Amino acid sequence: MNLQIRAQLRRGDFELSVDTQWPAQGVTALFGRSGCGKTTLMRIIAGLERVPGAQLRFGDQCWQSDAGWTPVEKRRIGLVFQESSLLPHLSVAGNLLYGYRRTPRALRRLQLDEVSAMLGLESLLTRAVDQLSGGQKQRVALGRALLCSPQLLLLDEPLAALDTQTKREIMPFLSRLAQTSGVPVVLITHAPDEVQRLADRVVFMRDGRIDDICSLQQALARPDSPLFADEGPSSVLEGHLGPMDAHGLHLFGERGSQLRVQAPDETVSGSTRLRVLARDVSVALDDPARISIRNHLVVTIRQLHELPGNRLLLETSMQDGQTLLIEITPWSAQQLGLAAGQRVFALIKSVALMR
Repeated sequence: MNLQIRAQLRRGDFELSVDTQWPAQGVTALFGRSGCGKTTLMRIIAGLERVPGAQLRFGDQCWQSDAGWTPVEKRRIGLVFQESSLLPHLSVAGNLLYGYRRTPRALRRLQLDEVSAMLGLESLLTRAVDQLSGGQKQRVALGRALLCSPQLLLLDEPLAALDTQTKREIMPFLSRLAQTSGVPVVLITHAPDEVQRLADRVVFMRDGRIDDICSLQQALARPDSPLFADEGPSSVLEGHLGPMDAHGLHLFGERGSQLRVQAPDETVSGSTRLRVLARDVSVALDDPARISIRNHLVVTIRQLHELPGNRLLLETSMQDGQTLLIEITPWSAQQLGLAAGQRVFALIKSVALMR
């Protein structure tokens, strides 16, 4: 099932022109600078913006064409914006159930108890919304949208109004929602860490147009990826996080590609993602034994990419097939005689558990 969009819109100096489609499953991130057209595109999808001549299909449903128009209330879309916009006269439970009670019984797919558990709201149900923190309010807004049993969930920068610590607290709940709700999500963001933590695919937008649509791994494999603008190239590795051992470390990933990582005490085992900055990885031709860096992986060099600033990016393949990016200097590559197809040891100095 795909989401298909064709639309053209001009307002002053701004022009939106898109003719595209992507799978309506998992999390699709619309990524780009402010003003590139992300929110306008989302409003067209939601039915909040009626653009003459636009074509819009969700699976086998035609939401807009020359022959007809489906209003927003008939599209069964869940919407969450930067501000939670909760109803102040209702409790948390009242807000959560507001759309649920207005959804026909036959269309209800999610219940209050499972959504409350998914978003960690069980202990907050009787509270007034003015007693909630910013992160708690956004979790209630997400739960309210889910309890409408939407076909599609649209999130317009849902973390933008939160401080760094609150973002860190709400991210695991947002990730759990994406993994377990079964509802396809379109996420607007200009934060690379949100894309890396949550997205399955990325729609890169610029100046009202779509530059590219690719999987997260394809996006991260591009040496010039816009996701690298802040901290430089990085790899996002997916795998299973094991229980904590006697040294306070967790095993992550499959045999041959396993890493030992630190995690907060409250972290639970299970499927997760790790981020490894390319500049935090070194290369060795032999496996060094007497060294403080303990994560040593055998990888195969696929390609070497020149980067600005006298830097070189090695695109390598781990034994489980995932891509690991390594940033070194051209001089180091020359001294080691590195080339495509060569097997080397990647020494990973640090990893970040993406919570």
